[in-house]
Amino acid sequence: MHSGYVALVGRPNVGKSTLMNALIGEKISIVSSRAQTTRNRISGIYTEDRGQIVFVDTPGIHRGEGNLNRYMVETALASLKDVDVVAVLVEATREPGDQEHRIVEAVKASGRPAILVLNKVDVVKPADRLLPVLDAYSRLADFDEMIPVSALTGEGLDRLRELFYARLPEHPPFFPPDQLTEVTERFIAAETIREKIFELLRQEIPYSTAVEIESFDESDPAMLRIAAVVVVEREGQKGIIIGKGGGMMKEIGTRARHELEKFFATRVFLEIFVKVIPNWSKNPAELRRFGYE
Repeated sequence: MHSGYVALVGRPNVGKSTLMNALIGEKISIVSSRAQTTRNRISGIYTEDRGQIVFVDTPGIHRGEGNLNRYMVETALASLKDVDVVAVLVEATREPGDQEHRIVEAVKASGRPAILVLNKVDVVKPADRLLPVLDAYSRLADFDEMIPVSALTGEGLDRLRELFYARLPEHPPFFPPDQLTEVTERFIAAETIREKIFELLRQEIPYSTAVEIESFDESDPAMLRIAAVVVVEREGQKGIIIGKGGGMMKEIGTRARHELEKFFATRVFLEIFVKVIPNWSKNPAELRRFGYE
């Protein structure tokens, strides 16, 4: 059997989380159309007869300022040291720019086998428009393989798994075959709520939010009870999240509850509150409190 860790790295919003969810067949990492949705290193575990792949979804590598942005970039770069294979995810619709050059240089420095994954090929028409993109990346680095895929449609994913297995060491599985992730259930609940905030709010509000799970009560076998606090930086942001007559908060809670009930396969009672902590994203102590350290 071949088992090991595969890091998914790339610029923000190239589809890393969508790809990981598609590769393991379950939604573990939250997804939105907004860049920098993923803030932490999140694992997704795929197990079959030939072994186990532990995918590591990382924050997008970018040149953002501020403590939270620096944390995200450092998390992504640090992941390169702890894996067996690196999948460099890029958009098949564009040739490499400055961010891609920076990412590829970091991958080269890691010394890990690297596979270039050109995502979103489903929107490249005609297919020969891929050729100049492939050529540009082939001149950028000597990748082990370059493969076009679509995380959305599933095109190329079976072949991609084969490429990963071929580069993983001989090793028994690290986790039980029914385990899908290393992150906690509390983390899944917090991330699901944060995803719904990203879905529903189009201003800059999502980037100023953190979600903390205050209680996670499993004592009733028929009902999981969760109490969560959404933290924002200003009173005005609190009002936007609550909405007129509490309407926005109700919609966030309803969407999150439905998804959590599917994930946990039980009824969920979800309470959400909103709290203001001024400039929490710039405060190292608050960043550590919310797990960004």
